[in-house]
Amino acid sequence: MQDQNDRSELERKLIVKAALSEMPDTARRLFLRQGLTLGGLALLTGCSISNNASVANALRRVSKFNDRAQAWLFDPARLAPTYPRSMITKPFPFNAFYSEAQAPAVDGATYRLELSGLIADKRPWTLEELHQLPQESQVTRHICVEGWSAIGEWGGVRFSEFLRRVGADTSAKYVGFKCADDYYQSIDMPTALHPQTLLALTYAGETLPRKYGFPMKLRMPTKLGYKNPKHIMSIYLTNQNPGGYWEDQGYNWFGGS
Repeated sequence: MQDQNDRSELERKLIVKAALSEMPDTARRLFLRQGLTLGGLALLTGCSISNNASVANALRRVSKFNDRAQAWLFDPARLAPTYPRSMITKPFPFNAFYSEAQAPAVDGATYRLELSGLIADKRPWTLEELHQLPQESQVTRHICVEGWSAIGEWGGVRFSEFLRRVGADTSAKYVGFKCADDYYQSIDMPTALHPQTLLALTYAGETLPRKYGFPMKLRMPTKLGYKNPKHIMSIYLTNQNPGGYWEDQGYNWFGGS
C-alpha cells in the first residue's frame, strides 16, 4: 500500500511539473505565488487527477489559464527587442512540418489575398497593391517552441495599417489566417494591432523567398514561431476562436514569446 501511495505521489508531482511547463515564466511565477500546486491545480481545473483522461483535461484547463494570463500580461505598447543587421542569422533556418522542397509554390502574378468576416471592404488584394502600401522593416528574433532562435530582417506592411484600410472591426476578438499549405492560424486582436506585427512581403530587402513564406507571411516578434503563418492566402475576422494547426493538437493558443 505504501508503494502504491509513493507511486501516486510521484505521479502527482509529475503532473504538476508537466502542467507548469506549459506556462511561461511570468505566468508560472504567478501560479506558484498563489499557492496553486497539485491541490490548486485540481481546484483550478475542477477535475480529478486520478486517471489519464482527467490529467489531459487538467492540462487543457491549465493551458486555457495560461492563455488568459498571457493575454492579461500582454502590453500592446511594449516593443520586442530589435538588432543591428550584423547580428542576422545566416542562413536563416527553414522550419515547417514538411521539407523545404515541399514548400508551396504560389503564382505571384495571379495571387489574390482574400478577405472575409468582420471587414467592411472585402475586395481581394494583389501583391502589387500590397507593395504599394507604406512599407517598413524590422530586424527581430524568431523564437521557436523547439528551443532555438534566429534573427532575421523582415519588411512589409504594418498589419494595423492594413486592417484600418480595409475597414476591419478592431473590436473583433480574433484574426484568422488560411495558408497555401494545410496550415491555419489565429491571433488575438491586441497582437494584430501591435506596432511590430507585419504582413511581411520581403526578407533581407528582397522578395520573400518561397521557403520563408512567399507571397506573404505574418511576422510577430511578440509571438512564438508557430504563431507566424506563412504563404497566407486569406484573412478573416471573427469573434469565435478559430484555433490553429498546432494548437488543435495541444499547443498553447496565445503563444507569446
